[in-house]
Amino acid sequence: MLTLFFVEDLPTTVGATYEFDNEDANHAIRVLRMSTGTIFNLSDGNGSWAQVQVLTVAKKSMQVKVLETGRQDPLDTHFTVIQAIPKGDRIKESIEMCTEGGADRIVMWKAARSIGKSDDKIEKLQTTAREASKQSRRFRIPEVIGVAATNAVVDQIAQADLAIVFHESATMKVSELVVPGCKKVAIIIGPEGGLTEDEIDTFAAAGAKVALMGRPVLRSAHAGLAALSAVNTALSVW
Repeated sequence: MLTLFFVEDLPTTVGATYEFDNEDANHAIRVLRMSTGTIFNLSDGNGSWAQVQVLTVAKKSMQVKVLETGRQDPLDTHFTVIQAIPKGDRIKESIEMCTEGGADRIVMWKAARSIGKSDDKIEKLQTTAREASKQSRRFRIPEVIGVAATNAVVDQIAQADLAIVFHESATMKVSELVVPGCKKVAIIIGPEGGLTEDEIDTFAAAGAKVALMGRPVLRSAHAGLAALSAVNTALSVW
């Protein structure tokens, strides 16, 4: 699969030349050692893409020719991951994994037992999602929003066709709860210290299903990817 970079001014005319000169271009030249003739993809992060070929390489930029353009439509199923804020660098790790797992929106949630903080990091976390999208060859960068309070999570549940809260005390499996044909799915991941009983009761009362992810208890930062994998499979998206 071709290497992917994001640009704000995506070229859309086949045969046109384009000056690729942002930070990604510098990375392509200095780290990836791209040279004349190399073919790669550019995207605006909203689904549109252009396949280009390098014509000339300068110190920090390159001139490319547009070979093909197109647009990748979103999947029929829209995934929102509501992630309780992990501590330290695991915040970034959770964004990377949810992006690679196919999340369309990632909501950072201040759960009762969250000890991490992300109030001043949303812009940086959006950059993390952008970088993870390049790595996973996604033409659509997920939106990172927050910080949400618990009542905002209840609102997210109300907007979803299917909302699942993952908790180790649950007795129902994902395969027993997923309803085929769901278009809007919300996945709620608790913090390292676990969800409180009040949070579980509140989400269940709002219409969320409480599901068991499996016997192993995952780190909060890793659980989003596992949950996305399970639900994508149950819905036959994967």
